[in-house]
Amino acid sequence: MTKGEETKQFIIEKAAPIFNTKGIAATAMSDIMEATKLSKGSMYVHFENKDVLACAAVDHNMKILGNKLQAEMSKSKTAKGELFAYIDFFSNPVTPPIIGGCPLLNFGTEADDTNPVIKEKINNAIKLNQQLIQTIINRGISNKEFNPDWNYAEFATIMFAMMEGGHLISRMSGNNDKMKIIINSLKAMIEENSI
Repeated sequence: MTKGEETKQFIIEKAAPIFNTKGIAATAMSDIMEATKLSKGSMYVHFENKDVLACAAVDHNMKILGNKLQAEMSKSKTAKGELFAYIDFFSNPVTPPIIGGCPLLNFGTEADDTNPVIKEKINNAIKLNQQLIQTIINRGISNKEFNPDWNYAEFATIMFAMMEGGHLISRMSGNNDKMKIIINSLKAMIEENSI
């Protein structure tokens, strides 16, 4: 990495949790300058405006979240274990795996009417998550872990929506009580479709 690339990456790493916590609209370039201790001129050498930096921060948050999730899921030997690991990874929204909470929920709710570029990034990430769940279940069906008639595409949508909804409820209430109900319900659905 060149010195310029290192500085750009440093800015993204410092900006990502700020954007994820405060939101894009509420984050000012002065917030990023304070976190990085860089001048406005230095910031604009690497990012032409806040929107460009916000897009990079969204990508960074998603990458960090995805890497952490994959690391947890890779510890499982079975498809059912991977599904449970996915669920357990998101089981504590009050103390989330990345600073500020779920970037899909945070950026998605903010960008749906305001930022078509970020909206598309989040939409693609949602599709990828549902495809991941479908792929795991499909592999489990092939390995004879799950019932072959399980509608895994439908379940992937249900599971993803319940997890995101649980995240929202938990963050708003400041406790994970409702998320525990969702987790138990999802795991029971998986058990019902296990062989």
